[in-house]
This record gives sequence, C-alpha cells and structure tokens, in this order.
Amino acid sequence: MSWLGRLLGEKPDEALPLYNAVVGRARAEHWYREGAVPDTVDGRFDMIATLLAIVMLRLETEPLGGEPAARLAERFVDDMDGQLREIGIGDIIVGKHIGKMMSMLGGRLGAYRDGLAAGDIAPALVRNLYRGAAPDDAALAHVRESVMAFHAGLAATPLPNLLYGELP
Repeated sequence: MSWLGRLLGEKPDEALPLYNAVVGRARAEHWYREGAVPDTVDGRFDMIATLLAIVMLRLETEPLGGEPAARLAERFVDDMDGQLREIGIGDIIVGKHIGKMMSMLGGRLGAYRDGLAAGDIAPALVRNLYRGAAPDDAALAHVRESVMAFHAGLAATPLPNLLYGELP
C-alpha cells in the first residue's frame, strides 16, 4: 500500500497474499501436463476456481473463517474484472460475466463440498474442471490425488499461515 493510501485511511488488501498463492498454485504445470486440464483461458479459470473453492471450504471450518472467505471472494471478483477488461471485454458486459463467474464459483463450492463429504470428488472434477469431458483415467487420478492432498494439507495448516499465503 502506498503512503498516500495509508494517509487516506485505505485498508490493505488482506486477502491478496492468499489469493496470489492460490493463483500461483493453479498455474503449476502439472495440472495441465499430467492432469490434462485444458491450457486455455477457460481451463486456467477452472483450475483457479477449483483450488479457490477448496481453500474457501477450508476457511469455512474456522469460527472466524467467514470474513477471510468473503475477502477472498472479493479479491477473486477484482482479479476477474481486471482480467476480463485486459482481454477486451467492454464495460457494459463485464458485470454480466462477473456474475456468471461468481455463480460458477458458488457451484464449485457446493460440488466440491458434496464430493468431499461423499469421499469422491472425481465426478465434481469432471463436471467443473473438465466441463463434462472426462480426461483419461491417469489424468483424472493425478488431479484427484493432487486436490485431495492439497485439501488434507490445508486442514493441517493454521489459519494465520493460510492468510499469509502459506499453502501446503
């Protein structure tokens, strides 16, 4: 934050370290190479939304996790707004696209919550990460095992560490 921002009373973006860590993790090559996630704008959005949903589900387990989860969602909206504008989406329809993206994130939260509760996230991955077109078994197994390991690592990571962007 700039000195002018501090002088004017702007609050720091507390969700930025965690959000940046999630985006960095979603950009890892293995998702696209071994996991066969499409290396496209949509595929990268889906990977970010998947890991973001897993992190938000972890935050739900904390008594005070609602506020950090809300800030993380706001950071997601700000980032997606900037990304849409960067690829040339005009002001008039950015809001519509953002609404659709938030709906997609909400759907993923529900799908992964249900999948984790049932002990099998593969159907949710096929529907949400691969948009219904299942990859080969090895690719799906790679992503399923990687997401489940990420989920287990998050469960063991203290909240303050997560908020600083320290992901397992």
